[in-house]
Amino acid sequence: MRGSGGLRGGLFAAGLLALAACDPVQTGGVDLPPPPPLPEVGADATALAPASRELAAYYQRVQNDLLARGLLRRDGGGADTPFTERQLVENFVRIALYEEFSTVGGRIVARESESRLHRWEQPVRMTIEFGDSVPAEQRIRDRNAILSYARRLSDVSGHPIRATDANPNYHVLILNEAERKAIGPRLLEIVPGLGQSAIDTVQDIPRTTFCLVFAVDPQNDGAYTRAVAIIRGEHPDLLRLSCIHEEIAQGMGLSNDSPAARPTIFNDDEEFALLTRHDELLLQILYDDRLRPGMTVNEARPIVETIVSELLGGPV
Repeated sequence: MRGSGGLRGGLFAAGLLALAACDPVQTGGVDLPPPPPLPEVGADATALAPASRELAAYYQRVQNDLLARGLLRRDGGGADTPFTERQLVENFVRIALYEEFSTVGGRIVARESESRLHRWEQPVRMTIEFGDSVPAEQRIRDRNAILSYARRLSDVSGHPIRATDANPNYHVLILNEAERKAIGPRLLEIVPGLGQSAIDTVQDIPRTTFCLVFAVDPQNDGAYTRAVAIIRGEHPDLLRLSCIHEEIAQGMGLSNDSPAARPTIFNDDEEFALLTRHDELLLQILYDDRLRPGMTVNEARPIVETIVSELLGGPV
């Protein structure tokens, strides 16, 4: 989850629904710098509404602050971010076999809990939808970024992912504020029977939650059959791209964040903006044929240790 928890801040389940989100790191009481001029809106696009203009200024300030502190790195990690075989095993267990969110009293709350292994067994058919007020220039950038990233995820994981509007099962929605607040009926079209708590979670997220994704496991057996990622259109380019990277990958089954993991996008410290080599290894492990959906931590751990040993060439 990107931000203070991402709304994938976890994954939530509608049958089982998994939710993940991204929330921003805290600024420690330090004032953010004055907002820069608002970005130009394309002549062929609807002007941003006041609420979205205010959010765009806020998120630009957040991005500026993160960059000023050396965060939102795009280098994928390097000599300053080594990790061992044992660390990779533990990071995988925490990120793939725990969840950020739980349902308590009919409400989705940020509460980590041990889960089971989740991933897709059927091919992913991904489609991209934009809110009416998202400028045309931004749509082009975002579509190209998502399609390129989907190809990368497919290559890394070995799982088929293709872009199509024919019977899609993974929806990526780029929405501005007013569109997100009115997205309930569309969510019900995408996921019939989706609970009101899930809809409320999407429509009522605070601005400290940057983006979110939820995935559906209808048989409660660990196999996802549908996912929806919600990306705020008001984000500046890098922050929006970081949401795209984290939420789409979380919707593939890496549903938790870990403060101990590094270098990774699955850590709410926002150090890394884009998928790292460490994260590619997590996806390779998740989609290894020796693992299967529904595995518990105890069932998966010895197999993960073997896979990691093979990937990194040493004992764990």
